[in-house]
Amino acid sequence: MPGGKTEDNAPVNVDAILLSILGRGAERFGMVAAVLRGERIIAQGATGVRKRGTAERITLDDRFHLGSCTKAMTATLVAMLVEEGKLNWITTLGELFADTVKPMHPAWEKVTLRQVLAHRAGLRHEPGGLAQVLNELVGRPPRAPLGTLPQQRLEIARQALSRPPGIPPDTKYWYSNVGYILAGAVLEQLTGRAWEELMRERLFQPLGISTGGFGPPGTADKTEQAWGHSQVLGKPLDPGSPAAEIPLFNGPAGLAHMTVTDWAKFIALHLRGDPANPHCQAALLKLDTFAEMHAVAPATTSKGWAMRGATFLATGDAGPAVTYCAGWFISTASWAKGTQPGDTGRRLWHAGSNGRWNCSVVIAPEIDFAVLVACNRGWHGIAAWKTRQALKALIRTFAPKRTS
Repeated sequence: MPGGKTEDNAPVNVDAILLSILGRGAERFGMVAAVLRGERIIAQGATGVRKRGTAERITLDDRFHLGSCTKAMTATLVAMLVEEGKLNWITTLGELFADTVKPMHPAWEKVTLRQVLAHRAGLRHEPGGLAQVLNELVGRPPRAPLGTLPQQRLEIARQALSRPPGIPPDTKYWYSNVGYILAGAVLEQLTGRAWEELMRERLFQPLGISTGGFGPPGTADKTEQAWGHSQVLGKPLDPGSPAAEIPLFNGPAGLAHMTVTDWAKFIALHLRGDPANPHCQAALLKLDTFAEMHAVAPATTSKGWAMRGATFLATGDAGPAVTYCAGWFISTASWAKGTQPGDTGRRLWHAGSNGRWNCSVVIAPEIDFAVLVACNRGWHGIAAWKTRQALKALIRTFAPKRTS
């Protein structure tokens, strides 16, 4: 197979593929990747440096920040509580926050949990609005509210739900990190446990994810792990520096980190859980629940330039129709089409970045296939381009080829 030989089903080494894509960029940051067929990693690789200006190389044991690819993990926790009868996909914000958000703006009372997880609630992108987005672009994260992380998330819920929506709820897709912070607050209220504890106990431990954590990986002043790098200038950011991360209350919207091989365990859960996978099998959740989380909902379809641009950056395909459901963008591609009657080439995908790291994942359930790529430089510019090129190259090399 391309990239090297395999022995005893060992994964193919794709270091050379990644290095050919990074080129001289491998002297300034690094990249890791894994290719899945079902639950098995069939190819993997790592190249580049942990920190610009040093010679220490990225390895498969390095932990990478997943950014918004954490959202599917938060949605999976929500699904667990739905199966336990503590929630319903159509439970409303009015019901969930009646005792803790007073006064609540009337426009939020009928908004459902499903709409929140599909970015159709009309919630703002960030807790601090446009000012926060602009500050993030220049590396100035906002101050966090006082209190524990669950208290901070509840305070963000109070602030968000006491104001009118930015757009009328359920009128169109509008990406919102606030929505997933609210989802985290819901989990915390119903269980009495912090979102971080729930992630470790309900997701990481059952899946055998031993490297999972939150915020920037690594230790201040040390390079035993990869460092993040700023998205514009590529400046290395000490993991102990405030500039290395956005506030930790954002956890449910996008602050998990782990190795790419541990991330693959979570991706395999959704790959094999999808009912369209010919080898589907339920784990942690029922198949019907995975179907709910992976559903194509025509009402959420957007053909706007922003969605097409996001699709292109993450997957290299500027397809016109994309939907969002419970932590996943959903669209179709010819290479992802299976051989069973009714197969459409449906794929699940997401990208993530906190401005210091970036990653992308594409899952093709019908062909039992997925690709994961992560990079230790912020999303905009060269790193986004290189990440996309790596995804495309690994899909071309390893995706099952259809036969007539």
